[in-house]
Amino acid sequence: MAIPMPTRHLFIDGEWKEPILKKRIPIVNPATEEIIGDVPAATTEDVEVAVNAARRAFSRNKGKDWANASGAVRAKYLRAIAAKVNERKSHLAKLEALDCGKPLDEAVWDMDDVAGCFEYYADLAEGLDAKQKAPVSLPMESFKSYVLKQPIGVVGLITPWNYPLLMAVWKVAPSLAAGCTAVLKPSELASVTCLELADICREVGLPPGVLNVLTGLGSEAGAPLASHPSVDKIAFTGSFATGSKVMTAAAQLVKPVSMELGGKSPLIVFDDVDLDKAAEWALFGCFWTNGQICSATSRLLVHENIATEFIEKLVKWSKNIKISDPMEEGCRLGPVVSQGQYEKILKFISTAKSEGATILHGGSRPEHLKKGFFIEPTIIIGVTTSMQIWREEVFGPVLCVKTFSTEEEAIELANDSHYGLGAAVISNDTERCDRVSQAFEAGIVWINCSQPCFTQAPWGGIKRSGFGRELGEWGLDNYLSVKQVTLYTSNEPWGWYKSPAE
Repeated sequence: MAIPMPTRHLFIDGEWKEPILKKRIPIVNPATEEIIGDVPAATTEDVEVAVNAARRAFSRNKGKDWANASGAVRAKYLRAIAAKVNERKSHLAKLEALDCGKPLDEAVWDMDDVAGCFEYYADLAEGLDAKQKAPVSLPMESFKSYVLKQPIGVVGLITPWNYPLLMAVWKVAPSLAAGCTAVLKPSELASVTCLELADICREVGLPPGVLNVLTGLGSEAGAPLASHPSVDKIAFTGSFATGSKVMTAAAQLVKPVSMELGGKSPLIVFDDVDLDKAAEWALFGCFWTNGQICSATSRLLVHENIATEFIEKLVKWSKNIKISDPMEEGCRLGPVVSQGQYEKILKFISTAKSEGATILHGGSRPEHLKKGFFIEPTIIIGVTTSMQIWREEVFGPVLCVKTFSTEEEAIELANDSHYGLGAAVISNDTERCDRVSQAFEAGIVWINCSQPCFTQAPWGGIKRSGFGRELGEWGLDNYLSVKQVTLYTSNEPWGWYKSPAE
């Protein structure tokens, strides 16, 4: 039975509002290439209205309604949102799978994480109250000092299409927990579930303007949000190229930004491992979410002693991956998100072949699927470090394999990248794993696995993969400003200047 796509407007100031220019964007099901609905397309005019609504919500009743309310008040709303997400989990997961093409089982997992993220930041919001006025030790007895943590203000949240709701919530939950008000601009390629989040916020009675959701094109809605003078901070997840533009816009007003950008993450497999276990992690690290993961460990480095046998295992495991419509039971690889992405990935594969690499497995549309943006899980060997496929982010189910002979060589190859988001090592030698983890130039390291992510642990990269951290307590700090308050406690005059009374 077909699942109808809800028809929504923009969510501004607690209400559904039609875009001022009445524009809409078609929703294309990536598994069938059919148009299954549409979403509103915000423009500069709508951004102005939404930012003003967020500004009013931040200062309403001198901030007592939200920004300066106790963390416990905000926590109540976050928990109510989490409960509604759990109630609607099945429906939300189906909408997500239809909209972006991820397997339904993955989408269900995402919704569990969405609810868990709101619950986690509800707890941290409550904990904020107890941390206020934390004392600072000073060397002079005549002074006392303490620290206040206060919401940074109105924040613009620009989020990607690979985890449409989950990555939006990685920003929404901590920003609201901190007491900020927000304007969320999800990707135009997959934003249906973000509008459903808006509906949940309306249902639980979130104060008007605290969260506003603007779907639309990056150039028409994201750019004016990033450059708006009344937005106090931008948090962005997306490509390096777009992130650079967002930073440039924010820099004109010296506006703080946090960036989670692309990656080309390495996975090192040593010769002391269980080959089947390592092979599964190697494929999961690159083909999970249809290969569309910023942290994908898409550069596989295998010790030369096991390379031939290990690569054979990779191909056998890859042949066993079920590629199908994401709604089918047992689907483990769905379509990529759009025709544009589909063509871009195939071009990467074609270029790799023309540069001399060997497409060992996959590299094209699965024979049994005549429609949809499907690409077989692809394994490429014979790559050199100068090839485009080794150096640039593909954002699709494409794994390149290279061999190494020593630990030092593996680390050097792993770190030879402009990016530094994730990195992984698989070995039974715990001391070696510790050495390699220390040596990796990356913000996230996995040992004997790849891609697990927990709300409680920090997430973010270095180099061209961005800066700032999401999730954990670090995610909350993203949306708080630190204020020093110092008190002179002595009854004695300061005595620096000569008193005129003398």
